[in-house]
Amino acid sequence: MNDADLFDLFYKDARTGLLLQTYALTGDLTASRAAVRDAFVVAWHHWRKVQRLDDPESSVRPHAWQYAQRRHTARIWHREKGVPAAAAATLEALSRLTVTQRKALLLTSLAGLELPQAAREIGLPREEAERELAGALEAFVAARGLRAAEDGGAEGLAPLRAVVEGVRWPRATIVRRAGSRRRRVHTTVGAAAAVAAVLVSGTLVTDAAGVRADLDRDAVPPATAPSSQAPPTREISLTADELIGQQQLRSATARRTWATRSTTINDEGNGLVVPCQQERYADPRGVATWERTFRSQTDGQPVLDAVQTAELSRTEQAAGRAFTTARDWYGTCAEERTQLLSTTRVTGLGDQAMLFAVRSWEAPVTTSVVGVARTGALVTTTATRLESDEAPDLAAVQRLLSAAVSRLCGLPEGGSCVAGASLQPAAPLPAGPAPGLLSEIDLPPVSNVERPWVGTEPVQARTNPAATRCEQASFAGRYRGATWRDAATRTFLVPEARLPAEFGITETAGILSARQADAFVAEVRERLAGCEETDDGLGTEVEQVATRDEGDTSLSAWNVTVQVSDERSVTFRMAILRRGTAVAQLTFVPAQDVSMPREAFLALADRALERLPRLSARGGARAG
Repeated sequence: MNDADLFDLFYKDARTGLLLQTYALTGDLTASRAAVRDAFVVAWHHWRKVQRLDDPESSVRPHAWQYAQRRHTARIWHREKGVPAAAAATLEALSRLTVTQRKALLLTSLAGLELPQAAREIGLPREEAERELAGALEAFVAARGLRAAEDGGAEGLAPLRAVVEGVRWPRATIVRRAGSRRRRVHTTVGAAAAVAAVLVSGTLVTDAAGVRADLDRDAVPPATAPSSQAPPTREISLTADELIGQQQLRSATARRTWATRSTTINDEGNGLVVPCQQERYADPRGVATWERTFRSQTDGQPVLDAVQTAELSRTEQAAGRAFTTARDWYGTCAEERTQLLSTTRVTGLGDQAMLFAVRSWEAPVTTSVVGVARTGALVTTTATRLESDEAPDLAAVQRLLSAAVSRLCGLPEGGSCVAGASLQPAAPLPAGPAPGLLSEIDLPPVSNVERPWVGTEPVQARTNPAATRCEQASFAGRYRGATWRDAATRTFLVPEARLPAEFGITETAGILSARQADAFVAEVRERLAGCEETDDGLGTEVEQVATRDEGDTSLSAWNVTVQVSDERSVTFRMAILRRGTAVAQLTFVPAQDVSMPREAFLALADRALERLPRLSARGGARAG
């Protein structure tokens, strides 16, 4: 028997079984049929390799399942019209399972796989796959009203066979022609259109509007469905095989051993698998998505989790937008009590790449480093999450990100690979309503408080709430003949903590000429230095804790202790900052038992200095 005859026999024997599995997985007959057809096109493309496998169906099934899940709507399970009552009941029972449970049940009950092989195909350890299967059987038997699960749920799944057995299929010669043409031109997007033109040939059923199948629409019975011209299809080259594995993690994180927890297309739960992630996909219109999670748990070391996601977009432009979306998730993290520690640009890694270190102060305290990169039409994210407040390991995540890009850049849709990747500190991304001022993401925690910081709306700085009695600095009106520009002020409080009214962080900033900005800083320093000798400074102690001048950048910080009564004094922290023509004053006023360490305040002053260049008429403040 020649190759074509062997393929034709395989196609005839396996297609209905694969359609049954795919239909049971998605509940979408139209999408499932098109997916199985396209999976066989791929099989002919790689037939020399596929035919040598002990189980060729194991090579076709993952493609069919992934294509079907990509084609049906995001709202997976609907009540499909025209389906026999018994089949509808089976679909309803399957809809109550998670996708992982559904896969475990179908692989063992319909595909006939043993549990170890099913576990490998799902991407789970055997013990976890066994738990998923047991849960699936219990839930399916109960929902379907079966007496027992000894047959692995086969009795309950049987009604679906009647639905798929009447489906009409394209001739094997059509599938082989499509596969042959795909083999010649599959590396270009234009080739996909040519493949689709061969595939339809007036006999295949698909959604002519080019949208994914929706079970809310009336389903056309396959025996009477009219043929239609299908939209171009595209090869999905991104598979789970392109993700990093335990070896890359061991190389990046010395002294750690790793276990793979899951490998999925991220279609369960809320889809948020990376710290600060805001949506399931950075490109919701993308072609393919994968995610893989790992855990390292060693005695004497804090728990370390790792994850990689990879998304394939339709074009490089769409991938560029996806990169920007993901970058903004992590660089402007919206999670409460999460602090941005650093922003780093990575050069020599793909077409674009950045790292972000963040720390969640919710118990247990965790430190995460997230790297996001684009290579061509592919965007990948690698992240680690450590249950500790240790310094973030940027180099380890950069190594992971490099490994991830190296595995993706060689795909047809890939772009630049890795060429001497290096880390360069970068300014934080614009965040909050006033990008030139601090935002909640910049603020460290204070002692004995477990509630989030909340910032007031920035307003024009007609007064300066950050001023002290020593220097009484003003950012309004004129200074030495020049008018302040874009002056804004903002205060941060912890409303849920019920602290005294004076507690909080206040920043006031504005713009002068470079010469006058330098003079303003010098004057504030002079007034603080002589404060204790003035009438305004009676009962005040001033301690300078930091000062530096580097080019057009200046930073000075003080502890100012004010005697408020015979029995009580308050020590607050204050800093004056300059970056070119922009000047800011930053003050933290504590409350009893609620304080901020000196190092944390100085780091906050440095962050304010990083944000100052964005002070402008558009970003400095809202009118108020």
